[in-house]
Amino acid sequence: MSLNFPALATAPRLLLEAHLQPLQGARFQPTGFPNLGAATYEGPNGERLLLVESAQSMANRLETVCWDKVADDWVAPLKGLPLVKVVDKNGRALTNTVLEAHRVNSPYILEGKDKTVFNSLKADLADMEEGPVDIKKLAAVLLKLDANALIHGVFLAKSELAGGRLRLPRVLSSFIEAAEVREAQSGGVKNDHVNPSGDTARGFGNVPFARSEFTSQQIVAYFNLDLAQIRAFGLGDAASNLLIALSLFKIQALLHGGLRLRTACDLETLETGLIVKRPKEFEMPTQAALETALPGLIASVADERKWPADRVTTIKWEATAKAKKEKGAKPADEIEAA
Repeated sequence: MSLNFPALATAPRLLLEAHLQPLQGARFQPTGFPNLGAATYEGPNGERLLLVESAQSMANRLETVCWDKVADDWVAPLKGLPLVKVVDKNGRALTNTVLEAHRVNSPYILEGKDKTVFNSLKADLADMEEGPVDIKKLAAVLLKLDANALIHGVFLAKSELAGGRLRLPRVLSSFIEAAEVREAQSGGVKNDHVNPSGDTARGFGNVPFARSEFTSQQIVAYFNLDLAQIRAFGLGDAASNLLIALSLFKIQALLHGGLRLRTACDLETLETGLIVKRPKEFEMPTQAALETALPGLIASVADERKWPADRVTTIKWEATAKAKKEKGAKPADEIEAA
């Protein structure tokens, strides 16, 4: 199956939906938020909706399926993509820009004694200290450093880098929402068979607890690929096609193997599969087709952009005096209570 890129040539967005259901039973556990719990709300017609998985969490999950933790490398179809790895003083892997919370803007990349990436960014983007940010140039710089950052989005929030104005919104966004939801209340007890009446504040004794789960007739995963933004990067057809294929691979890989969101939230895609909402003429390629096409797409961009054979930028993490001081500082609530 070929990748039908011409069908996306003028479309501003690629919108996809996947209808889901619990893998077993009818109950599922949604994401929870501090001081809020489960996010339930009314839809435009008064229906009761529930946010099962947030956009932030889905962005992380769409990247986790790209990484082989055992090999500490991209999964096989994505090998050859550039990224930044962080190692400790003994050369052991600590983190990387695929998994790090703030990606390229990670403090482990920009705040340590090793200034390799920081100095590279500062030199490449020096002409943006004043005036508008050149999105095309920023995209070209990030492409050779960490191509995935163009899909995830990036915010280089450091005053030394163009005054902290360097940012790109997400190209691929997603969330999971359930409609007409109903609570499924249950509970349990943490049993202490040694001392059931012990001090529960110290972890002893029997502790009863409540549990809130939900049921729903309709759970939908929504995906939005911003094609207009990819074209605005001005990277040319080869790089644009790579970014599109990488985004589609993430979606297929997540739906086929990454939907165990929590212990009590294990979902699967219904037989209707992934539905293309717009543009209607686009046919979503299978995961197998994308896995076959991606190595060639990576090689084409590497040749066009003259990427080196080794596309991993490795930096050593060693905290600066400032970082060490901040690490030892007390949280604000502790300071106020002191």
